[in-house]
Amino acid sequence: MASEIKSTIPDQLKSLDGFRVEVDPARERADIILDRPPFNVITMPEREQLAAVFAELDRDPRVRAIVVRASGANFSSGGDIPGFMTRSPEHLSELARNVAAPERCHQPVIAAIRGYCFGVAFELALACDFRIVTESAELGTPEQRIGMITGSGGSVRLLKMVGIGRAKDIVMRARRIAGRQAYEWGIATAAVPDGELESATDKLVDELRQFSPLAQRTIKQVLNGAQDAPLHVGIELEGQAYGRLRSSADFAEGVASFVDKRKPNFRGE
Repeated sequence: MASEIKSTIPDQLKSLDGFRVEVDPARERADIILDRPPFNVITMPEREQLAAVFAELDRDPRVRAIVVRASGANFSSGGDIPGFMTRSPEHLSELARNVAAPERCHQPVIAAIRGYCFGVAFELALACDFRIVTESAELGTPEQRIGMITGSGGSVRLLKMVGIGRAKDIVMRARRIAGRQAYEWGIATAAVPDGELESATDKLVDELRQFSPLAQRTIKQVLNGAQDAPLHVGIELEGQAYGRLRSSADFAEGVASFVDKRKPNFRGE
């Protein structure tokens, strides 16, 4: 049974612009659903609201995993292009912080993508932890076609994921890549037939829920922090986090369940 998001900033979130949120406490899952058909264009106010919703869900003890998906045939064709002209250069230079909201969440965040996934929508998906795409999906950064570049971290995240050659091939040519190629290049976690997107997403959510939420958010933080660090710094981050988890109740439960040959009951403590 879906439940409404519990907000500590009701004025900002009382009327969501172009998306909705569903929380299912029984499945420990929250869905952020882009819902401005047919192309689910993302407006400037929507970017700010999405970041606020991620922050709210990050504090919600009912939520173990977050899914970003969309209504209709397309994830999103991207941003509201004329809207850029209504904002100052200073405001535009800070858009990346809103799109980085999935990275800041402690819970794992999954983007479930079919159809078009362009521009800021692609950048938002790249900031998620997992991307499941349909084989017929199309992903890309078309900003070069209007004399602009990616502005919310997309090109840099691609650079880290696929290397400079492939990143330039996608970004500088404003090239669309199919879901299967996104998987082969390491951008997507999985590429599935269109009719299997929901079931593949459900399966990943249920898999992630089996693990300790404390261990999940700890390794997410380590990996995010280590990706820009020298090797020895990353190893130190991992080691320090490993040592801290030694005294957690979840680790004690994990060891006990291993010895007892039973399924662990993790509580995130």
